[in-house]
Amino acid sequence: MSNTIKTTLFLTALTVLFMIVGRMIGGQSGMLIALVMAGIMNMGAYWFSDKIALKMSGAVPVSEYEAPELHEIVGRLAMMAGIPKPKVYVIPGGTPNAFATGRNPSNAAVAVTAGLMEILNREELEGVLSHELGHIKNRDILISSVAAMIAGAISYLANMAQWAMIFGVGRGDDEDDGGGIVGAIVMMIVAPLAAMLIQMAISRSREYLADSTGASICGKPYALANALRKLEEWNHRLPMHVNPATAQMYIVNPLTSGMIANLFSTHPPIQERIKRLTQKA
Repeated sequence: MSNTIKTTLFLTALTVLFMIVGRMIGGQSGMLIALVMAGIMNMGAYWFSDKIALKMSGAVPVSEYEAPELHEIVGRLAMMAGIPKPKVYVIPGGTPNAFATGRNPSNAAVAVTAGLMEILNREELEGVLSHELGHIKNRDILISSVAAMIAGAISYLANMAQWAMIFGVGRGDDEDDGGGIVGAIVMMIVAPLAAMLIQMAISRSREYLADSTGASICGKPYALANALRKLEEWNHRLPMHVNPATAQMYIVNPLTSGMIANLFSTHPPIQERIKRLTQKA
């Protein structure tokens, strides 16, 4: 099953979950309120995603004079991908990593750490940048924002139900039967967790797709595989200090504590990513 189909199925599952939760603990009016509130917050974040992410990471813009090779590679790969050349940023720090951001291909940016350019050879650097351009080409920021909006709406419904139970507020006689207090309590606990798991599954499927797209852009899947191997090793050896909210954006997870199970990870296992890329070579 392709990652595009998986993403569609995951988004459908999120939507169905939202409908079920809304019926049980929010009713139609609760569903509408939760969706609007989540939509305002997440679409605002989507619109300003590039500025927020770059600010939080400490990335600084670099000119073609300051980083001629980096600009040349990004420009050439963007042309091969059929998208406008994104803005180029560098993040201070010796740990190799990178991310892409922006609400659409015309308003996108690629940020790489200083360590990425020092540790990787040219082919590996091209592989990483192709992966990031794959995220831009596939409009992953938009997809992630939609998933976050639905998951956020489910969390709002659960919070609304919690406060309603605390203060003894009912939904009114004109609302559909929500399945009783037991069902509401179960949904308050289970629904946000299920939404989070589905949202993370979407993130993992988009990483696989960006790997595949990136390998097609640069034509060197082995180079991206080698880069991922190096990045995983270096991020364990020299962990980055990043805001956990931005960790999912990087090509490899900079949070390497090992305390979070794969089920709760926004990134697929590196070995599985390398295996899939090797099979494409």
